[in-house]
Amino acid sequence: MTSPTPFPTGTILGYPRIGPRRQLKKAVESFWAGTTTAAELEDTAVALRQATRERLVELGLHAGDSSIPGSFSFYDQVLDALCTVGAVPTRYASLVDSEGSIDLAGYFTLARGEGDNLPLEMTKWFDSNYHYLVPEIGPETVFSLSSDRIVREFAEAKAAGYITRPVIVGPVTFLLLSKASDEAPTGFSPLERLDDLLPVYAALLGRLADAGAEWVQLDEPALVSESLDAPREDALAALERAYASLGALDTRPAIFVAAPYGSLDDALPVLALTRVDAIGLDLVRGDVPHATPGLAAKTLVAGVIDGHNIWRGDLAGAFDVAQRLSGLAGRVTVSTSTSLLHVPHNVDDETRLDEHLAGWLAFADQKVGQVATLARGLTEGRAAIAAELAAAADARDARRAAPGVRDGSVRARAATLTEADYSRGDYQARLHAQACALDLPLLPTTTIGSFPQTGDIRRARARHLTGALTDEDYRRLMEAEIARVVALQEEIGLDVLVHGEPERNDMVQYFAEQLDGFAVTENGWVQSYGSRCTRPSILWGDVSRPRPITVAWSTYTQGLTRKPVKGMLTGPVTILAWSFVRDDQPLADTATQVALALRDEITDLEAAGIRIVQVDEPALRELLPLKTKDHADYLDWSVGSFRLATAGANDATQIHTHLCYSEFGVVIDAIRNLDADVTSIEAVRSRMEVVADIEAGGFDHGIGPGVYDIHSPRVPSIGEITDLLDRALESIPERQVWVNPDCGLKTRGYTETVESLHNMVAATSAVRERIGAVVPA
Repeated sequence: MTSPTPFPTGTILGYPRIGPRRQLKKAVESFWAGTTTAAELEDTAVALRQATRERLVELGLHAGDSSIPGSFSFYDQVLDALCTVGAVPTRYASLVDSEGSIDLAGYFTLARGEGDNLPLEMTKWFDSNYHYLVPEIGPETVFSLSSDRIVREFAEAKAAGYITRPVIVGPVTFLLLSKASDEAPTGFSPLERLDDLLPVYAALLGRLADAGAEWVQLDEPALVSESLDAPREDALAALERAYASLGALDTRPAIFVAAPYGSLDDALPVLALTRVDAIGLDLVRGDVPHATPGLAAKTLVAGVIDGHNIWRGDLAGAFDVAQRLSGLAGRVTVSTSTSLLHVPHNVDDETRLDEHLAGWLAFADQKVGQVATLARGLTEGRAAIAAELAAAADARDARRAAPGVRDGSVRARAATLTEADYSRGDYQARLHAQACALDLPLLPTTTIGSFPQTGDIRRARARHLTGALTDEDYRRLMEAEIARVVALQEEIGLDVLVHGEPERNDMVQYFAEQLDGFAVTENGWVQSYGSRCTRPSILWGDVSRPRPITVAWSTYTQGLTRKPVKGMLTGPVTILAWSFVRDDQPLADTATQVALALRDEITDLEAAGIRIVQVDEPALRELLPLKTKDHADYLDWSVGSFRLATAGANDATQIHTHLCYSEFGVVIDAIRNLDADVTSIEAVRSRMEVVADIEAGGFDHGIGPGVYDIHSPRVPSIGEITDLLDRALESIPERQVWVNPDCGLKTRGYTETVESLHNMVAATSAVRERIGAVVPA
């Protein structure tokens, strides 16, 4: 290839794709509901992409220099790569047309399932709260360039006057994030198929070059992680082979390899010696590199603006880091550390935030502006951006001195904690006390907590928020919904009931609204997976609980039934993981403060007669550092915060927790050390693979491997659930097993939920009968 056009001086690795008002979510769900056509959905996507390009130019990027990334996706970037290279599982072969392509309806079917065919497994994207779909690769997988969507989207932008930078998951990360297909032999690694996959990437690069693309971004975040299944030496060998091959192509755009979420470490020297043209480093989570052979011929893209969090940050410090790199590479430019899909669109959309707090923040649009500022400084010199650097420093100083950032009483309480505050006592004694108090059958059935949130519930909450519904009227409406959900659970035949959480907008935001030290947003939506969006709360100060939060709702619910009702809390690690957390103190300190607030809540629930309390920690695995050397410290404080929250409970109080979308084998010891009496976990999409980890780990507490995948609209049959239960009971003693869905039911409809839960109870009854279990009268 000829010498590449210079890489843009300032860029971002990706931009939120859902739209400022979740336009994509609404359009996709309308397509799923059959109320709009695929063509109408495509039209919405075209408009969103054009609006994004226009906005990014307005914020300081440039239309013609490849600084605007083509990072749009209808659902998930890994699913996009899968469809591009034709890696459709054999069970979905009927979705593929004669040319090897898959249409939009088929694309969504892979994500959501159809009939008896389960969807692709879903898991966390590195240490973020984004979820990706896991490709299934085996010797039988036939790779081919099966979708030219990425080329068409580039051509669309070019026709509108923009030279964008197409973005796709790189070949090494694609395979490292894949799992072996059902047809693969034991011991097979998807990485073995690299040589078969590379020609497809080569063909794609050729098509992009022919279309006029000057740069292409290949995302290789797997290179920063030490927590993947493949041996590190195999990953590095694959990296060298992949980019030696792609770099040698005669017809290709210039290649920019982006490696967000941490340091490349020993992968950087390997990548630097290949023929890629630019390398992107995460210098927020990662380290500033040393002199490395090969970098002098590369553009080094310094990820100095935090794409993972929403603080305005130290802009002068970011500029200094970029300048320090000038001697390491042929050229240095600036970018965000990660894609901005992890942050909301625009602080200016928030009309209810305290004005001082708003001044400390930078959402996606503000971060694009910061990148543009730093790029101007690199071009024109520090003096040209002195005013912007000073304004950012003033905001940081104001934040440090603001009331509530430090609370002396909160800090004094944390300082007096002893080892005894983190321990409940003997598990066997608790087991006996709980058996006497609860009198539950073998294989107890329950749900994870939430029930479907209907339009009526959401409208009532919105009216209450605006004052159109009084507190008393709102309470009565919610109590009526709770009574309906309790009656439904009684009719279905569940053993341990929940109140359904109709009063909760979100499992973290609900608590954030009632804890000191938090703020919530109006329009701060970020994508969690597919069309699922959340509004992470902003944890800006020291945390305390001014009053009980859940006690009244739980007490009301328990008064409706003789069966035990679970009190429902969100755990400290998950509250941190699913919020934008303060960056001015260690996470461990913040977790301790949240744990103490939850400990007080559990004490009050016990006093009100609640005998089971569930403290959800679905994010425990999510925050596990990508570097092995950091695991021990993280697991120490994360497990410790859960134990601090729950250790004050009486022996007869059964403590539950819930975890989802995790590689549990990695953290099985940590799960055991939580010392929860019962742990429920995701298990359906992995087809109960997790039970092998449970058996191998010698886990002896109660365990509820999920038997109903709530992230798909399909209803599991009695036979399917029975089969999953049988698989679980092959490895786990029956006395330990609970029966439950994978996760909460908030996002599901009532028709599918009721049918699925009936099937779950029927399957449980059949298994109980077969093993001779006695159900208490």
